[in-house]
Amino acid sequence: MKSIDLNSDLGESFGPWKMGEDSEMLSIVTSANVACGFHAGDPAGILRTLEAAKKNNVRVGAHIGYRDLVGFGRRNMDPTDSELTGDAIYQIGALMGLAKAAGTKVVYVKPHGALYNTIAYDMRQAKAVINAIKAVEPSLVLMALAGSAIIPFAREAGLVVVAEAFADRAYNSDGTLVSRREKGAVLSNPAIVAERMVKFVETGKITAIDGKEITLDAQSICLHGDSPSAVLMAKAVKAGLEKAGVSLKPFVD
Repeated sequence: MKSIDLNSDLGESFGPWKMGEDSEMLSIVTSANVACGFHAGDPAGILRTLEAAKKNNVRVGAHIGYRDLVGFGRRNMDPTDSELTGDAIYQIGALMGLAKAAGTKVVYVKPHGALYNTIAYDMRQAKAVINAIKAVEPSLVLMALAGSAIIPFAREAGLVVVAEAFADRAYNSDGTLVSRREKGAVLSNPAIVAERMVKFVETGKITAIDGKEITLDAQSICLHGDSPSAVLMAKAVKAGLEKAGVSLKPFVD
């Protein structure tokens, strides 16, 4: 890989409660997964994040999730097909309106948290999300976990799909993410994370939590924006990749 996209979850502050350093992250990443108000975010804060994304020429994606503000969208849920499709349409549409007001546009969709992990392999819920995207705007790109079952499923349904790898999350040897409940699931050392991502971009391989080497096919790297060392890690990853001769650019124009 000679180029790679860097994405981050942003717009997740709520009223006086601040999460992440959106302004700093937007000076580093090339794509922003912006909360849509269901798992996090409020309209005024989301709008500010979108305006900052526009200023930094960062692409915008709808970071849709379960209707779960209290659990930050990380609790497993089992909505009906119509509920999940409606919720996804609602969130994408809301972000599209705010993005237009900010002078930018939504070009992709990345599910969040428990929804992201569920639809990676649950094709019933995956279909509900896919149907929502197609109903709103079929040209929207779906961002999904590298190696997951939803990728070929969504492509067969007519969507363009981009796969992502996670810089600051540990992997199981089957390519799934280690549960956040497990020790070592979230990485926080900027130097280690940067070295890991340079290796991934150069070789396509990541070392799993059990020491095995796994191969991932991904066009974007996720840098979570809500960890204490998020900005330091993002800067380290960017610097490491650029030193290795890798250009950073969004996966969609």
